[in-house]
Amino acid sequence: MSDAAAGTPTPPPPSPWERGRPARAHVVPARTPLSRERVVEAAFTVLDRQGLDRLSMRQVAAELGVAVSALYAHVRSKDDLLELMYTRLFDGFEMPEPDPERWQEQVRDYARSGRRRLRSHRDMARISMAHVPFTAELLPHVETLLAVFRTAGLPDRIAAEAGDLISTYIDGFVLEEGMWQDRAAGGGGDGSSLARPDWREMADEMRNYFASLPATDFPHLRALAGLIVSDSSDERFDIGLEIILRGLASYLPDSSASASPDTGRVPDSGGVPDSG
Repeated sequence: MSDAAAGTPTPPPPSPWERGRPARAHVVPARTPLSRERVVEAAFTVLDRQGLDRLSMRQVAAELGVAVSALYAHVRSKDDLLELMYTRLFDGFEMPEPDPERWQEQVRDYARSGRRRLRSHRDMARISMAHVPFTAELLPHVETLLAVFRTAGLPDRIAAEAGDLISTYIDGFVLEEGMWQDRAAGGGGDGSSLARPDWREMADEMRNYFASLPATDFPHLRALAGLIVSDSSDERFDIGLEIILRGLASYLPDSSASASPDTGRVPDSGGVPDSG
C-alpha cells in the first residue's frame, strides 16, 4: 500500500523555479548542553512551583527534559544540589570593608539583604537552616562578617557567636514568614487549616481578642494588645534586629554605644508577621 493510499499526501514535484535549487535539509534544533547552571535554575523553578518537600532529582530532570542519570554528571546528589542553590543566592553579593564607626549599619544591611535573598525563592530558609555555610564559595562572606564584629571591638567570644546569631535570626524569621504565607494561601488542603485569606483581618481579630481579656488575669496582654500584632513584617524584622544589635553593643568596651543615634531608633510597634 502506498503512502498516498494510506492517507499520507505525496510531496509535489519541485516547481520550475525551484528545480535548480538543492533540496532543503531537515534542520534539527540544537539542544542546549546540560550544565550545572541549568540544573540549578531548573531546581529553582521546581522549588518555587512545588516547594521543598516535592523537590526531587526526578522532578528536576523532568523540568529539563532529560533522564535523571544525566543530572549526576553535574551534581553529586540532591544535598549537593541544595548546597549549590543556596550558594547561588550569594552571586553578586559583596560584603563591605569593615568600618568600626558603621558596624551596626553594616550588620543591618547584611541582615536585610540576607532576608531578601531567602525570600527570593520558596522554602530557601529551610534549605539555609540545613546548610553549613563554610564552603569555599561562602567562606569570604563569613570571614568579612566576623571582621565587622571584631573591628568594632567586640570580644572574640561574642564575635564568634554573633555571626551565627544573626544568621539564625534571619533564617527563623523568613521561615516563619513562609509558613504564614502558606497558611494565608490555604495551603492546608484538608479544610483543617486556620489560614485566613486576609492577614489584616486576622490581625484585627487578634488585637480585639487580646484587648477583651480580663484585666485582672492578663494585664500585660491587654496593655500591649495594639502592639503585639503588627501589619508590617519589615517593621517587626527591624525591631528584632535592633534588639540583637543593642545586645551585642553592650559588650563593647564603651558600652554606652548601644545604638547609632541616627539608625538605632526602635519603632513603636511590633508583632507577629503578616502574610507578605
